Amino acid sequence: MARRSAKRVAGWPSGEPGVFLCPTGNEHQVRGLSPFSASRGRGEADGVTETTVILVLVVITALGFDFTNGFHDTANAMATSIATGALRPKVAVALSGILNLIGAFLSVEVALTVSNAVVRIQNSDGTPKESLTSDGGSALLLIVLAGLIGGIVWNLLTWLLGLPSSSSHALFGGLIGATIAGLGWAGVNWNGNGSKLDGVVGKVILPALMSPVIAGIVAALGTWIIYKITVGVAQRFTDNGFRWGQIGSASLVSLAHGTNDAQKTMGVITLALIATGDWTDTKNIPFWVKAACALAIALGTYLGGWRIIRTLGKGLVEIAPPQGMAAESASAAVILASSHLGFALSTTHVATGSILGSGVGKPGAQVRWRVAGRMVAAWLITLPSAAVVGAIMWYIGHLLGGGLAGALVVFALLLAAAGYMYWHSRKTPIDHNNVNDEWDSAEAPAEPVPAGKVSS
Repeated sequence: MARRSAKRVAGWPSGEPGVFLCPTGNEHQVRGLSPFSASRGRGEADGVTETTVILVLVVITALGFDFTNGFHDTANAMATSIATGALRPKVAVALSGILNLIGAFLSVEVALTVSNAVVRIQNSDGTPKESLTSDGGSALLLIVLAGLIGGIVWNLLTWLLGLPSSSSHALFGGLIGATIAGLGWAGVNWNGNGSKLDGVVGKVILPALMSPVIAGIVAALGTWIIYKITVGVAQRFTDNGFRWGQIGSASLVSLAHGTNDAQKTMGVITLALIATGDWTDTKNIPFWVKAACALAIALGTYLGGWRIIRTLGKGLVEIAPPQGMAAESASAAVILASSHLGFALSTTHVATGSILGSGVGKPGAQVRWRVAGRMVAAWLITLPSAAVVGAIMWYIGHLLGGGLAGALVVFALLLAAAGYMYWHSRKTPIDHNNVNDEWDSAEAPAEPVPAGKVSS
């Protein structure tokens, strides 16, 4: 079987025709080909089997990322409810899973263009760039596969370390790295067209810097007000009342998470289907894609990323029910407001900022700033770290021809990395039985530093 490997797109995305190698080695122009006619160019000579297998690997990997997104981000909604005893651990993750499942079906408005925020592999209508579909879509599939692997590896590593980090930034970082490797720096949408906040700077970096600060301020004020107006009320009454409030606010965060995060994977899978000619409707998502992504994120949420839940619930602040409700309400308010304004925020950054704010706002509360510092460090290196993994995966796949062999090798590397990290996690297991154990000195070597007393 003749092998055709995609050559790096010479002038793309400047408007020059894309250049690829034919099986004979001759270059041919792909400008003017529709995504659907171009996508079958590989099929007649080589057969569609190879492209189909690569597509299947992309779909499986995308659902794997969706699964890790679910268990990685469960803590954002439920960590404080579990820590305060508002919900039992298994009940909390089950509730969050159900709400993520429902949320995934509520909105798919931006699913088809989700990657446009950071990379230029799609047109404005959601179709893939024609220069990436001339070889049966394998050029685009390799970029997407490598990017997904970058996101999954970072999600698993930070889960192993118990560090909350943004799954969205991990995915965007992986796609950015794979795109730079395959298309060059011009393939990344750094600033958009300058008419509005867009691109990596406007949609990723600035929100990442602003959202935890805003959420922290809102949570701190909310916590301070709660303790101010409940002075003199017996603690048992306030705790019981705010535990019920926590359930409602945590549920709202879970629903919002399903609505936003599942779209990313839906968009990636649909983009791959369009690239290979297996889907032609650029306005809708296949139902099976919606259902598969909803189930994957819900299942991941239900299994619970207990290591991260423990860090957010016990490692940052010793949370009381009033603080938990204030933190979750602040998270929900910031996330919903940003969605209305069109800003893509990380729920992890928002939730972490809210929890820290609830510690600052409570009189005499203790905040473990060293743990917070580790989280911030993880945030800063999430995008570049995932980008490096994505770029390495693309180079490995490209060196092996950019076809099925390369895709199989990088997929095998993903399985090996995931298996190793899971095996390593079993050495010090954390689950629903010990997630609420006291945060001891081994986990937090420094004594917690007072967040500052607020006069009551």
